[in-house]
Amino acid sequence: MGQAAYLSRHHVMENDYQIGFYVSVPDKLRWPVLVIAVLAAVVASQAAITGTFSIIKQCCALGCFPRVKIVHTSSKIHGQVYIPEINWTLMILCLAVTIGFRDTKRLGNAAGLAVITVMLVTTCLMSLVIVLCWHQNVLLAVCFVIFFGTIEALYFSASLIRFFEGAWVPIAISLVFMIVMCIWHYGSLKKYEFDVQNKVSIDWLLSVGPSLGIVRVRGIGLIYTELVSGIPAIFPHFVTNFPAFHQVLVFICVKSVPIPHVRHEERFLVGHIGPREHHLYRCIVRYGYRDARKDDLQFENDLVCSIAEFIRTGKRGLNGNAAEDLTKDLEDMTVLGTPNTHISGVQLYEDNELNSESVGTSKLREMHTTHKTKPKKRVRFFIPESPKIERNAREELRELMEASEAGIAYILGHSYVRAKQGSSFLKRIVINFGYDFLTRSSRPPCYALTVPHASTIEVGMVYHV
Repeated sequence: MGQAAYLSRHHVMENDYQIGFYVSVPDKLRWPVLVIAVLAAVVASQAAITGTFSIIKQCCALGCFPRVKIVHTSSKIHGQVYIPEINWTLMILCLAVTIGFRDTKRLGNAAGLAVITVMLVTTCLMSLVIVLCWHQNVLLAVCFVIFFGTIEALYFSASLIRFFEGAWVPIAISLVFMIVMCIWHYGSLKKYEFDVQNKVSIDWLLSVGPSLGIVRVRGIGLIYTELVSGIPAIFPHFVTNFPAFHQVLVFICVKSVPIPHVRHEERFLVGHIGPREHHLYRCIVRYGYRDARKDDLQFENDLVCSIAEFIRTGKRGLNGNAAEDLTKDLEDMTVLGTPNTHISGVQLYEDNELNSESVGTSKLREMHTTHKTKPKKRVRFFIPESPKIERNAREELRELMEASEAGIAYILGHSYVRAKQGSSFLKRIVINFGYDFLTRSSRPPCYALTVPHASTIEVGMVYHV
């Protein structure tokens, strides 16, 4: 508006005369205003970068953007994040626009349309906040949009006049990002619907076991899945083509919660899948955004101890009620912590971790297995003398210990999404090319980056959506 006031008094332009921001500033104030403008540009750039990080993070949480690396820079404030991929993308876009235009006039047109579009969209969204969040009258929201929207619409129409003189850049960039988000959201939604529709119950697995000749091999199998109930489709695909799985199976679901750290007392949620004699468990592992995730020996020991403590205490739901039906799909889960949070519970030791002093002074009694041949790794459970555990729980603990001695294998599912036959041409393009490219370009799930590669089994499956 200051420049407009200047133009109203100095509307006669000479050949060597250029209208600009600094022309309207008095000569004595030009350098101080330049310093303020530079500082304002720095603040604006940092605000734009931080806002972009926040928006991308929320889009990833909603499944509307490919997975990227999100680094939380604060242990107290959840919103302070840094995304390296987006930071490099912003740098490349800034250099490309600057080198491509080489003209501050076109840059100004592009920035002007972007700023006024943000203001117009913010006004429209603010009207929804007034009605849905503040629970005010709809008439108040309409008046708000009319008053501010009219002013911003005038500036927006003025910026559209310069559309072919640089203002098309923010529209083109927004269109590209919108296409990426739509493709990723559509593909992720179809993939999740396929997982939900094709998940199987424990009854199916138990019924087809004898016909397929499924055998149980020694060891513990950790099957990572995003489902919190039911058996994922990748598992029946695995046992159908390779009819054997471990004597103890644990379906692990890793969840991130919007707090810095999850207390060790609330790290695991453990429950049975089906009858307890089949040794199938589900475990939900919860991490905060500042918790270190590393599937090492300590994690394995914590997981086995938590399952052992769950077996010793009996199956109880989140409210402490005993479960009546062990074969139902909705399992009751028990909140359990790491072994150091329940010292009076089951503890796990190996031969090299056990010393004579701890055995002599401990009031715990040892449960161990007997083998004709000594295994390479000796795992021992120490369980408290009170309360007494029932016979079935004792047998279940012995089975878990034998499996732990044999070792732990990590089973990861890798899905390839393809459009099913009869799909439209647009759907085939979106799924077979667009979503496939984004999947290969994005980061894998967090658990896939931390599991030990020497003990990993990857199972591939084609999803026809």
